[in-house]
Amino acid sequence: MLKIGLLGAGRIAGVHAAAISQNPQSKLVAISDFYPEVADKLARQFDAVMRTNEDIIADPEIDAVLIATPTDTHSDLIEAATAAGKAVLCEKPVDLSLERARACLHNSAPSGVPVMVGFNRRFDPNFAALKASLEAGDIGKAELLSITSFDPAPPPVSYIKTSGGLFRDMMIHDFDMANFIMGEAPISVMATASCVVDPEIGAAGDVDTAVVTLSYADGRIAVIKNSRRAAYGYDQRVELLGAQGLLQAQNMLENTVVKSTDKGVTGAKPTYFFLERYMAAYAAEWASFVDAVTNGTALPVTLSDGIDALAMAEAATRSAQSAMPVTLAEI
Repeated sequence: MLKIGLLGAGRIAGVHAAAISQNPQSKLVAISDFYPEVADKLARQFDAVMRTNEDIIADPEIDAVLIATPTDTHSDLIEAATAAGKAVLCEKPVDLSLERARACLHNSAPSGVPVMVGFNRRFDPNFAALKASLEAGDIGKAELLSITSFDPAPPPVSYIKTSGGLFRDMMIHDFDMANFIMGEAPISVMATASCVVDPEIGAAGDVDTAVVTLSYADGRIAVIKNSRRAAYGYDQRVELLGAQGLLQAQNMLENTVVKSTDKGVTGAKPTYFFLERYMAAYAAEWASFVDAVTNGTALPVTLSDGIDALAMAEAATRSAQSAMPVTLAEI
């Protein structure tokens, strides 16, 4: 059984703590956080102990760490953990700086220990089924991908100011999803973005609404749509047109009841946010990490995958600022 240290004790760390504890092949033994009282509270909930990052990383009895700390700490903690011989699952993104993320890959590679980036949406049962159907040849060659990702409401502006921006913080999930489905990164990125939801987001230097077009070497196209506000709930859909058909992964709804009367036909809204929508994905993500570490199999998401998505976010940021397409070769 793998003994796990959890670095970070915020909201997403609580999701990971549950996934670790529920997996029969892993045991959560220690939790750290900048605020010790927060770490202690979460540790008590999951029968672990509160410790510092340094103590967890230095402990030879701990086999792996899950990094759920602020993004600007990720690269340093990945390097420290891998130098100590510990396997790592790190929340996205690898870093706010593409240059620093690339240095992290260079510095951690000699250790040879597994490092996985937490793009949990690859493990969503619906998106995974869509990918499997594509690989089975059910719709022939993929030609046009459309990804919709709308949050129900924007986060606090205080979060926006440290998040790295919509492309690095929010759309980075969709960049990785496009790479996952299309099987490779695009050659160019064209972004259009604005601030129409909350003027304070614009004042903080970010955008809240964006559309990105990805162009591939063989002519395929992907379109990603993001908004920080969808009044009806958490809108997460994927549509893939192929030479021989169409694949769609629809929203998860609050329930499946459909009411049909003389006034019309109505159904439930999408689930409200990511905690409801992606809990199964987080559990499957952790299970895949445990399997790879335990059995020595290939990681389903690598540090290089995380850097590819971050490079696309950088390209989208530059494109939105210049109103011109940006090639990945420029980044």
